[in-house]
Amino acid sequence: MFQKMTISDINVEGKKVFCRVDFNVPLDDEGRITDDTRIQAALPSLRHLIGQGARLILASHLGRPKGEPDPRYSLKPVAAHLSALLGQPVAMAPDCVGAEVEQLVSNLGNGDVLLLENVRFHAGETKNDEQLSRKMAALADVYVNDAFGTAHRAHASTEGVARILKPAVAGFLMEKELKYLGQALEAPRRPFVAVIGGAKVSDKITVIENLLEKVDILMIGGGMAYTFLRAQGVRTGKSLVEEDRIELAKELLSKAAAKGVELLLPKDHLAAESFGAAAEAVTCEGREIPGDLMALDIGPKSADLYEATLRKAATVVWNGPMGVFEFPAFAGGTLAIARALAESGCLSIVGGGDSVAAVNQCGLQDRMTHVSTGGGASLELLEGKVLPGVAILSDK
Repeated sequence: MFQKMTISDINVEGKKVFCRVDFNVPLDDEGRITDDTRIQAALPSLRHLIGQGARLILASHLGRPKGEPDPRYSLKPVAAHLSALLGQPVAMAPDCVGAEVEQLVSNLGNGDVLLLENVRFHAGETKNDEQLSRKMAALADVYVNDAFGTAHRAHASTEGVARILKPAVAGFLMEKELKYLGQALEAPRRPFVAVIGGAKVSDKITVIENLLEKVDILMIGGGMAYTFLRAQGVRTGKSLVEEDRIELAKELLSKAAAKGVELLLPKDHLAAESFGAAAEAVTCEGREIPGDLMALDIGPKSADLYEATLRKAATVVWNGPMGVFEFPAFAGGTLAIARALAESGCLSIVGGGDSVAAVNQCGLQDRMTHVSTGGGASLELLEGKVLPGVAILSDK
């Protein structure tokens, strides 16, 4: 799945290129973009295609309109913002298919850019409707997917068009995601450590099962750690525990032991009497958590152990925070992981919205080898699933 043709492998001069990007950016009430990270991430591919003389047709979704036009989810603000970033006009289409769009495409010269209106204004987009796919495919000669964040969805613009329009190749952002995640999963430098956090074991079962086949060390934090600790007979107080997953946690602990994978759990905790930003942090110095407290972060001894482990790692994949990092008093464990990765010199891959937010929060994103742009897509890749938007691309 990782050896796909890219925009470096094809000649696009004078060709109409349908490029699926991820411009699903947050807008304020006035329709202004509040974070353009996803647009910035697509610029290397767009500049390459423009420089090579492509006639560029950009397609994206924004938000969750209910399969019909909704001005709140129009991509018009994106066209204006992209025009400023590229230093050239970006024409805005009134739709993603239809006679007006076809006319705008036919007017494109080499190096020109047209942004189609939100593909999710059509119900057929999320249904991967063949008729809609054919109409979009008819606009172009070549297909490029640079939207890793939507590659786990078999939608018309991510899978349907690529089925019809060949060659179908990866953009630079997609290539980078597949390179780093693929390298980590298929041929990692060792020791290979996975850091898995988040609230629930149930959200990460498949990830943990898949990684137990590949890693040398698995470090667990966040709310899910307390289900594992309970499975070991440890008292967890009022901490979040999935009672119906305790047996599963026992099975995963046994599987790790059988595979020779070292599975690290917190040995101390930061806890509080209640859940809230103003809650006072109490350090529980051992593994046990008193009955009136709930653990909201890993403790200082655990943070030291996890940091020391990461400093010896060659490859690290991190998905999920170590505690309730949105509350400053309980952000220390997560920030310790971010700092250790920044300083370790290992191949560090950060995926998942909360982990990425934590890395950005402490300004360390530039010191990670790779920060994934696709939370759901990177998670499914870590689970060992095939991503439809990647599988359909032309093989090298």
